Amino acid sequence: MEFLQQNWYWAALAAASGAWLMADLIRNRGDKSQLSPLEATLLINREDAIVIDIRDPGEYAQGHVPNARHIPAGELARRSGELEKWKNQPLILCCATGARSNSALQTLRQAGFDKLYNLRGGMMEWQKAGQPTSRKRK
Repeated sequence: MEFLQQNWYWAALAAASGAWLMADLIRNRGDKSQLSPLEATLLINREDAIVIDIRDPGEYAQGHVPNARHIPAGELARRSGELEKWKNQPLILCCATGARSNSALQTLRQAGFDKLYNLRGGMMEWQKAGQPTSRKRK
């Protein structure tokens, strides 16, 4: 008890951090469109999912998921027709951290795509998980 009194700020920080993690867990629990790098790899291997990298050209050139198609976020609505041939396959959107690609899901949903997924954590998590990257253009 004395420790908590003397270090109340650490206890408060731990409680706040735990609450934030729980809120994030609860918020994403029902969202099946968010994939971890491992889940994305399984979807690519088992169902021939197509990865669409929506980062800027410079980011894409630094390394991307092997065989990922590159369509920058700003061009996604205009170029969604290029994806029509894969309309019945799962599409995994990818960016640097997962934020831009998560919002880009809406663009493709409005274009009539159903099997849409977001690489949670983007390329940052992909690389942290030790997954391969490529610099070849697709």
